Amino acid sequence: MEEVLSDKAPVLSEERIRELSQFKEDCGIPLSDMSLLNLAFVHRSYGNEAGHGVGNNERLEFLGDSILGLTVAEWLFKNLPKKHEGDFSKIKSIAVSEDSLAVVAGKLHIGRYLLMGKGEERSGGRTKKALLADCVEALFAACYLQCGFETTRTFILKYLVPQINAVVLNGYHHDFKTSLQEFVQYYWKKVPSYTLVKKTGPEHAFQFFVTVSVKDKVYGPAEGTTIKNAEQMAAKIAYDELNIAEWEEKRNADKAAR
Repeated sequence: MEEVLSDKAPVLSEERIRELSQFKEDCGIPLSDMSLLNLAFVHRSYGNEAGHGVGNNERLEFLGDSILGLTVAEWLFKNLPKKHEGDFSKIKSIAVSEDSLAVVAGKLHIGRYLLMGKGEERSGGRTKKALLADCVEALFAACYLQCGFETTRTFILKYLVPQINAVVLNGYHHDFKTSLQEFVQYYWKKVPSYTLVKKTGPEHAFQFFVTVSVKDKVYGPAEGTTIKNAEQMAAKIAYDELNIAEWEEKRNADKAAR
C-alpha cells in the first residue's frame, strides 16, 4: 500500500471524508482506506494545480483497465458456453468501452466526487465520458489493491453484468431511443422527452449534453459528439435504470412462444 500511495492523494478534510463515506454507502465499494479511495477520484488537472507532489488516478486507471478486462473475459467464458472467441471479443469490447463505463459512472454518480482543476471544471469535466470512465477503472484498481481480486470481481460484476446482458440480448448493438419509446408507450401511452442541456467546446468539435424525461423523472445528462448520439446515450441511462432489457427479453420470449 505504501508503494501505491507514492502517488500522493490530496489531504482529506472532514467534509471530504463525509462525501466519500456517502459514496461508499451508496455504491457498496468495500474500501476502508479513504486516501486510496480519494486518489481514485483525482484527475491529472487537479494534481497539476495543487502542486506539492499531489498525484492523480492515472496509474490506478491503468491497473483497473486490466482487472476489468480479466473479470469480464472470465465471466463471458464461464457463463456463455455457446459463444465463440469472436463473439467474446465483440461483447467484451462494448461492455468495457468508454460509453459503457460512462453509464456505470452515471449509476455511481462519479461526477459528484471527481477532483479536477478549475479549467477542466469550466469545460464540463464532470460530465466528460473519458474522465468518468477512467475514474471507474481507477476505483476498480483501488478496490483490488486493498481487498483482492475476489472482492473486486464481485463489485465489478454488480455493475457490468447488466451491461453485458444488454449487449448479448441486442446483438452487440442497440437503438436505445427506440427501446425506451416502446417501453414508455407500452406502460404510459406517452413518449420520452429529450432536452439539449448545453453544448461545449470549439465549433468544429462540439460536445452536446442531453437529458431525457420519462413521466416525472429526468435521466442524464449524457454526452455525445452529435445531438443524436447524446440522445442515444441519455436513452441508455434510462434504459438501464428502468431495467428495459428484462422487459424486452420477456416480450421477445412471449413472441417466440406464440
